Amino acid sequence: MKIVSYNVNGIRAAINKGFLDWLKATDPDVICLQEIKAMKEQLDLSLFEEVGYTNNYWY
Repeated sequence: MKIVSYNVNGIRAAINKGFLDWLKATDPDVICLQEIKAMKEQLDLSLFEEVGYTNNYWY
């Protein structure tokens, strides 16, 4: 099982810089993101679903 824990320091900026491409290439089973700096309603979680991940959100 491959687990990725990543301090993104802003998820929207990370996505704009190619985070989802990196995620597809890394192909982890579990992704843990810290310091996303966005509320759930500010995120397009379907982007993660498009690359094969379901999601849960805690804050």
